[in-house]
Amino acid sequence: MHKDLLALMRAERSVRLHLGLTMAAAVLAGLLVLVQAELLAGVLSGRFAPAAAGGALAALAGVVGVRALLAWTQGVFAGRTATGVKSALRHRLLERLRELGPARLAAHRSGELVTLAGRGLDGLDDYLTGYLPAIAVAAVVPVAVLVRLFAADLASAVIVLVTLPLIPVFGALVGMTTKAVTEKQFVALSRLGGHFLDVVRGLPTLRAFGRARYQATVIQQIADAHRAATMRTLRVAFLSSLVLELCASLSLALVAVPIGLRLLGGSLDLTTALLVLLLAPEAYLPLRAMGTRFHASMEGVAAADAAFAVLDRPEDDAARPEASGERGETPGAAGERRGAPEIRLENVTVRYPGRDGAALENVSLTIGPHERVALVGESGGGKSTLLHLILGFVRPSEGRVLVDGTDLRDLDLVGWRARLAFVAQRPHLFATSVADNIRLGSPSASPDDVRRAAAAAHADFVAALPQGFDTVLGERGADLSAGQRQRIALARAFCRPAASVLLLDEPTARLDGRSEAAVVSGTADLARDRTAVIVAHRPAMIDLADRVIRVHDGRVVSDTTRHRSPADPRAAVRSEGSAR
Repeated sequence: MHKDLLALMRAERSVRLHLGLTMAAAVLAGLLVLVQAELLAGVLSGRFAPAAAGGALAALAGVVGVRALLAWTQGVFAGRTATGVKSALRHRLLERLRELGPARLAAHRSGELVTLAGRGLDGLDDYLTGYLPAIAVAAVVPVAVLVRLFAADLASAVIVLVTLPLIPVFGALVGMTTKAVTEKQFVALSRLGGHFLDVVRGLPTLRAFGRARYQATVIQQIADAHRAATMRTLRVAFLSSLVLELCASLSLALVAVPIGLRLLGGSLDLTTALLVLLLAPEAYLPLRAMGTRFHASMEGVAAADAAFAVLDRPEDDAARPEASGERGETPGAAGERRGAPEIRLENVTVRYPGRDGAALENVSLTIGPHERVALVGESGGGKSTLLHLILGFVRPSEGRVLVDGTDLRDLDLVGWRARLAFVAQRPHLFATSVADNIRLGSPSASPDDVRRAAAAAHADFVAALPQGFDTVLGERGADLSAGQRQRIALARAFCRPAASVLLLDEPTARLDGRSEAAVVSGTADLARDRTAVIVAHRPAMIDLADRVIRVHDGRVVSDTTRHRSPADPRAAVRSEGSAR
């Protein structure tokens, strides 16, 4: 059994209760087979007197009815068990992904994670509703049947005892192959789902560069690989069924043939013969069912392995918020406005798992209080990684990040992030009201605070929406333009008055001139009296900065301070850095 799943089920009280009821119903239904066989053998052999035969038939019908009721109970509570386990596992998985942060998640393809949390974990139904109850039945019923057979007929019981272990032995041999091919099938499914989602998200870009048709060919190739993996899994599953059925049939033949000969020879009575013939298949059936359920549940087990691999990643891989008050700042100080801090990177190198080169290599720089710094350079050069370092989503492989002289690793990340306002390049808007989207980082903000933040961000379009600030947006802000979504994100930052550090990741990318002007104006007001780090390509955003730092291939290659004279409003640029 999967130890991590069992630990999860033990930790969830409702799941533990439902699983216990499922197991109990399955075992009781299996044990009632002995009573059913006794009654049926007695009725067929005429052991009961004519007056008692009617009562025996009624008892037999009652046993069959109780077994049907227990089977229904098992199905109901097994379904609740599966729902509870998948819900708890998804909750833990999503919480872990939140702790890992976007930079660590870059090591995974987002589409594969979506497939894992959705279609992948749905595969656990066969494991939880079929395989686990089958294990309980297989552990109890064959033993009970053997005990009854030893009491009824020693020779038949010995044959069953000798042949019974053949089924789990052959099942285990085939199961090892099944596990390997099923894991390959799940990998193929993850690649298919992940690539398809990534292609759909990037379809406008692919069409713009004429690569959409090529990606259709790639998806077809991945789909063919998944189909081939699925067919290999089905072949192994059919083979396992053939092996188990053949083994059980031959074993039953070894029991049935001597029973028939002894019955003809008169050395065995009809009631005992019927009882043995009815019970012998029930000794093999739970093991055969367990083998069949095992093969059907392997896809879910592979998904669970992948989910627990994410959950069990070392703590160093995640910049996890520490418990409030354990280190660094106190919880009460998180919401207070602090002075703009000095941020210093000392010989920082960042390497992501599974990547050869370093995202940042031996970077040293100092960002002073109230300083506005623009990070420029080509895509993939390391600018976003530098932001993620300050956010605490990434920890340096070498070197350290200091905030007012204190190592970021020694600060309470909850308190530190309370001092940050972050505007992403593609801000995520949720399917809730405009006001709730703005107060996302400040749940206690009043309606007046929300309106002031929207006005400061030049989000005047909100007044024209059907219900104003109460208008419910589509997922990811589907009802808004790119410029409107960006201004909502900027309003979120204005709604965090305690923030003393402003981080922006290309906020004007993909915006038209009017929207860009609004975002630039709002950013200029937001950056006042704050330390600001802006990833920028557009000249209008770069003009807001006091310093321009160019990042190339993970290294700082230039550091330029901009001086503004009263006579000339344009920035005179003086280069202070050189290529390192």
